[in-house]
Amino acid sequence: MSELTSVARSLGRSLDEAGAESREVRDAVREFVEKVTFASADEIRGMLREVLAEDWMALPPWARNLAYRLACLQSPDDPELLREAAADLLCFGPDWDAEAEDLKRRAAELE
Repeated sequence: MSELTSVARSLGRSLDEAGAESREVRDAVREFVEKVTFASADEIRGMLREVLAEDWMALPPWARNLAYRLACLQSPDDPELLREAAADLLCFGPDWDAEAEDLKRRAAELE
């Protein structure tokens, strides 16, 4: 298990077990943001696949959006990643539906 996956799991557990204002949650959020910020696109995808396969709602939408956004910025020419990110955004819409459609359009153009 990667360090990023471990941190993501810790974030999910902290959000489930502690109040939103707890120090544990603040620490877990800070650690997740620090790790995902400097992770490669492959590390991010691996973490998302592993953590979400165990519990699809393990990460809140903001954490998923951040992770996919950082991965897409690192690999803007990967149509599979763009479609994966779009599909995830559509699960939590309609706020991000336009962004998801743009990602799907970009993926289609790349192929």
